[in-house]
Amino acid sequence: MSSENQQGKLPNLASEAVLVKSEPVPDDFVEVLGIDYSKDSAYNMKAVDLIDSMRTMGFQASSVASACDIINKMRAWRGKHIDELPEHERTVQHKLVSGIVASAGGIEEDLIKCLAPTYMGDFALPGKGLRDKGMNRIGNLLVPNDNYCKFEEWIVPVLDKVLEEQEESMKKLGSEGLNADSDAIWTPSRLIDRLGKEINDESSVLYWAHKNKIPIFCPALTDGSIGDMLFFHTFKASPQRFRLDIVSDIRKINSMSMEASHAGMIILGGGLIKHHICNACLMRNGADYAVYINTGQEFDGSDAGARPDEAVSWGKIKSDAKQVKVYADVSVVFPLIVAATFAAQRPN
Repeated sequence: MSSENQQGKLPNLASEAVLVKSEPVPDDFVEVLGIDYSKDSAYNMKAVDLIDSMRTMGFQASSVASACDIINKMRAWRGKHIDELPEHERTVQHKLVSGIVASAGGIEEDLIKCLAPTYMGDFALPGKGLRDKGMNRIGNLLVPNDNYCKFEEWIVPVLDKVLEEQEESMKKLGSEGLNADSDAIWTPSRLIDRLGKEINDESSVLYWAHKNKIPIFCPALTDGSIGDMLFFHTFKASPQRFRLDIVSDIRKINSMSMEASHAGMIILGGGLIKHHICNACLMRNGADYAVYINTGQEFDGSDAGARPDEAVSWGKIKSDAKQVKVYADVSVVFPLIVAATFAAQRPN
């Protein structure tokens, strides 16, 4: 390489590789902008304004803003009464959802929190030491084992009563008269509704779901402490056995999907819950709106990590649907989204 090339002039190879001339930028391109905290409007911002300011930041910040847009479009189909709701509204308390799909853990922890508190811990706390102290760790949360003892004391009388009702109905109807609407055979959603009635606590989502007749589906109700309680109950109530019919629940959620003029999904996390909701929308040839929020990745082929476009290939989301996946921890992002959508309205 000559000294002339080394001094005062870039090598042609480097110049051609790095300083490639751009084509003209299309008029519809949106400029990337962050939040300008020097402006008065940035002081003590509302959630709506904060997320709107995140819209042009890129990465997951922009996805959160898109999620809020889609959720607001979903909400518009719920009717004009939404504009009259108070600022502190809750989605279930004020009938802003048609149905919920939850894990067994979601069901039981909603009830247990009404009976005893959960405490802050640390992700690094050693399991052996916690086990010796009767403390269960959920991430960085600590649940004393006594909480589950209290849960058993509360739920067993409820299960006893439900079983008694089932047995009485069985005697009246006989085997030929059994059906999903009778008191002889219950669905998981019907049992969950009863638990919401019995807890009678306004801090419970199940309570408000019962009061507002919003079904809560749990296709894996036995996968958790509530499953342990049902297992123990089979010994205490022997020879009678508690009866749950999951087939009638799948018929119910799929029928709700098919009968809906529009269908929107807000899916928090992945796994069984995510697929159960998406599969119900398959029965109507896809959801019109979809918001995923989870940290799952698609490289392992898991449904949790699958992007919305994969669901389009199955017919679970319509090809022209408004959809977004937010790659984030639900506990961080969803409170912001709720504050900027469901809870953004002020009373007139």
